Amino acid sequence: MTAEWSLTGAPNARDLGGLVGADGRRVRSGVLIRASGLGRLVDDDLPTLGKLGLSCVLDLRAATEIEVAPPDRLVGEPRVVHVPVHDPQHPVFTYVSSVMLGHDLSAYEALAREGTTGAMEAIYRWFVAGPAAAVAFTRAVRTVAEDANLPLLYHCSAGKDRTGWLSVILLTALGVDRDAIRADYLRTNDLADGTNEAILGAMLVRRPNLDLEAIRPVLEARESYLAAAYDEVDRRHGGMDGYLREALGIDDALRATLRERLLD
Repeated sequence: MTAEWSLTGAPNARDLGGLVGADGRRVRSGVLIRASGLGRLVDDDLPTLGKLGLSCVLDLRAATEIEVAPPDRLVGEPRVVHVPVHDPQHPVFTYVSSVMLGHDLSAYEALAREGTTGAMEAIYRWFVAGPAAAVAFTRAVRTVAEDANLPLLYHCSAGKDRTGWLSVILLTALGVDRDAIRADYLRTNDLADGTNEAILGAMLVRRPNLDLEAIRPVLEARESYLAAAYDEVDRRHGGMDGYLREALGIDDALRATLRERLLD
């Protein structure tokens, strides 16, 4: 079973070990960690991070997000690989980062009026349909598959959308059941709920007229977001197997490599 640990400054960080994959083999403990940005880790988190013994940190944020966020707090000298999953034509990515960092949201009022739930669902469809997204997720999977990169931690800003979809890709390739994948995706809501409410409360103090219901969707992992991505997969590729092969190049050989490296 996976050892229990937590990071105060990244409460939705977790080890994917223990999930049941192909042939009943479980994802190995301590090799594949998903998280949010590590810039808000507290001093007491650092010994825990050190025990993970990370060889690689895979950062899915764009350079513009990294520049305005606190730098990741790391222990040791893990290889840091930047693989930005970002659509410069869509403001949702920077909106999520701004919410997480407590920045001024006045530039995003038009987005809020249009509906952030719909915008989030559109981003999940872009994860599947966007050529740049396919290139980035392909590179991310290849990074996981490289020999020297384990244990590996991957993260974006909030650790739920880009990180969540990469988790879907990896766990599907490992043969994990879709219900278990969905449960892990939604687990972010339980782990990060206290942090999200604190963020919203602090924002409301600064801007009492702020529409929290326009902001809450960008902080949550919702079934409709994941459903939008799966629907796009079905429409374009006839299912996840076709998506993995056609869009991401995860053929039988690469799938076997991932399973050998990540399953007990």
